[in-house]
Amino acid sequence: MSTEKETLDNATVNEKEKLSKESITEEEAFSRLRDIVRVLRKECPWDKAQTHQSLKSCLLEEAYEVVDAINNNDDENLEEELGDLLLQVIFHGVLAEEANSFDLLGVINRECEKMIRRHPHVFFKEKIDTIDKVLDKWENVKRKERGNSSHTERLMEVPKALPALLRSYKLQAKAAQAGFDWEEVAAAFLKLEEELLELKVAMSQDDQDAMTEELGDLLFSVVNVARFLKVNPEEALNSTSVKFIRRFSEIERKAEASGKNLEEMSLEEMDELWDGAKLLEGIK
Repeated sequence: MSTEKETLDNATVNEKEKLSKESITEEEAFSRLRDIVRVLRKECPWDKAQTHQSLKSCLLEEAYEVVDAINNNDDENLEEELGDLLLQVIFHGVLAEEANSFDLLGVINRECEKMIRRHPHVFFKEKIDTIDKVLDKWENVKRKERGNSSHTERLMEVPKALPALLRSYKLQAKAAQAGFDWEEVAAAFLKLEEELLELKVAMSQDDQDAMTEELGDLLFSVVNVARFLKVNPEEALNSTSVKFIRRFSEIERKAEASGKNLEEMSLEEMDELWDGAKLLEGIK
């Protein structure tokens, strides 16, 4: 019996030694990462405890870190973060494999078939020569695949897990495909002003539920304006957040240089420093 256990232990050691060696080909690299996850699922207490549900936040976090690396034009970090994102995909595949629900081979083959099916202008004889037509074809094929016969069903398929601004942007774009849209941006601005007034009324009445609803309507209207201007609202707000941190940092630096803490300063003093930070960026 002890000999059998020793044989198993030796096999495990040999397997781990193989996994410690860098892969030469893409196929070997993929298999190496998958096998590492399989070993972790057997031997690491944390990895053994994970489920599709518990890994949701990790998957989202890794996707956002990939986007950060792209925004920072950091190729080295992008390589690392794409690896972390790939790990999440493989981890979910291994979990499904253990449950006999599907496996990574099925995941990859299904995606390959989808890409071929949705690009008839590349893999078949259909002729499509503009980006707009390519996107239209993609949506048409997707609708047929999912059997969406109504516009409401297409709205409902927009993932709820998307950031709220991006989700509302996509919802409005899909509604516009049905003709439910303003003809020009001026009407969208009028709607924005209307929602702002309604929010002020709710605030004057100290109605918390109404304020929540009207603020949502106001944000939805802002997104609608962004869509008309062809501005991604998620990216626009993130850019402003970065700008806010940069200017706030300048306020704090100047306050410290004058021997003051921000907590000791009046809003008027901080506002003056804020204006100075804007001037440093060339903004009048």
